[in-house]
Amino acid sequence: MKQYTKLLYLLALLRLIIPYFLQDSIYQPHRDEFLYLSEGSHMAWGYMEVPPMLSVFAWLTNFFGGSMFWIKFWPSLFGSLTFLLVGRIILSLGGRAFALVLGWLPFLIDGYVRVFFLFQPNCIEIFFWTLIGFSLVRYIQTSQNKWLYLFGVAVGLGLLSKYTVAFYTACILVSLLITRHRRIFLNKHLYYAGAIAFLIFLPNLLWQYNHRFPVFFHMHELQEYQLQYVSPVSFIAGQIFMNLPMIFVWVAGLFFLVFAERGKPYRAFGWAYILIIIFLLVMHGKDYYALGAYPILFAFGAYHLEAVTTGRLKWARYAMLIFGLILGAYAMPVALPVAKPETLHKYYEKSGVANTGALTWEDQQKHPLPQDFADMMGWKEIALKTADVFYGLHDSIRIHTLIYCRSYGVAGAINYYGKQYRLPEVYSGNATFLLWMPDTYKVKAIILVGHDLPDSTETAYKQFATYSVVDSLNMPLARENGIKFTVFRNPTDSVNEVIERIVAEHKKRFIR
Repeated sequence: MKQYTKLLYLLALLRLIIPYFLQDSIYQPHRDEFLYLSEGSHMAWGYMEVPPMLSVFAWLTNFFGGSMFWIKFWPSLFGSLTFLLVGRIILSLGGRAFALVLGWLPFLIDGYVRVFFLFQPNCIEIFFWTLIGFSLVRYIQTSQNKWLYLFGVAVGLGLLSKYTVAFYTACILVSLLITRHRRIFLNKHLYYAGAIAFLIFLPNLLWQYNHRFPVFFHMHELQEYQLQYVSPVSFIAGQIFMNLPMIFVWVAGLFFLVFAERGKPYRAFGWAYILIIIFLLVMHGKDYYALGAYPILFAFGAYHLEAVTTGRLKWARYAMLIFGLILGAYAMPVALPVAKPETLHKYYEKSGVANTGALTWEDQQKHPLPQDFADMMGWKEIALKTADVFYGLHDSIRIHTLIYCRSYGVAGAINYYGKQYRLPEVYSGNATFLLWMPDTYKVKAIILVGHDLPDSTETAYKQFATYSVVDSLNMPLARENGIKFTVFRNPTDSVNEVIERIVAEHKKRFIR
């Protein structure tokens, strides 16, 4: 067993390191990463879109200098920690070296290689989904109450990482209720653990209350602008394609849990997976919302496949590895941006990837690159162009100039790169950035950075007598291609009063 534990930690270390050598250095942080990095500079018990957990690691990233190494370190670390939990389950079942390798490969050649390389809440969420499952597996195996307390801590901290942890927790509890493990509900320690989870989560719950529960506003926006386009067919297809290279591992895990006699003690985890898939189908969830449900299946599937491929069936182990590695190599340029954009575009066309749906964005249109990759370009160039426009203004105007961005990604990117150009803090009314806007203003000019010019309803811009589009971004493969840099000058005497009133009205929706 000792040699298998050493292998487990070696594989976890490799999982931490390898992705650093895969992504091409031409790519910049993802648009969402700029939002979460910004939250690290505005520490709070909650934000408009997410709970506060990721902001702690954003603060640490900023403290260490904010380099790409640190931005990518935390998701890579949580990927390794998630695999460690999977490996521990495999070893607790009696699995050995081949099972550990099978449980490891999905984290390296499946969709998880991207999830655990993006500084987003999903990487922490998946870890806590897995920790919740791990704690209950160990409780089932040992009947020791300490695992119930780990369950409570995992639920509490998980809710501080992403609210979807509540859905998985509910599904796993319902699944326990419909199996022979329903007697767990007679154990008082489960309720003590629940109290611990509630106390851990309470600060964010209070923050939500004090800000009029912006999570519901965010969910409504998601439903209106994104989730309505998610069809059941595309969701199910996503479950297949996200983990296609190693699909046989989680399928084997689900079979083992639902049908195999040896899987009967753990059957609740099979039902939990089925329930969460049904729930997400009904709610029109995106395919990647279910990613947290698979690591537990990987653990049971890897153990089961190792157990059934002994003796004369040992050749099947080599077949599984060859299949996974070949398909993983084919899919890797979709999982991570391993080459320059133009090179990837040519690969997608020649390899047939362009016809698989991998290049379809949220707008349901096909594009040259995956949306996530297009979201990793142009940010440094936007910050540089903003600096050129800003320093092109006369000194007397520049010190009273507000730089305002249409989107959180642009605002976060300019703040991230703008330090080297000595730009002032830029603002946005989009997402959590709204809460960080000042209450008072002394504005003589506005630099608007966004795709769209103001319409007739945006009264703040009507306070300026003149405006001019000074520049735009020309990067065809970047998602922000065509973004405009517009300068508004010669304001009325009431401009600051108007801006202050508008900002106060928007903030009022989220502050009691």
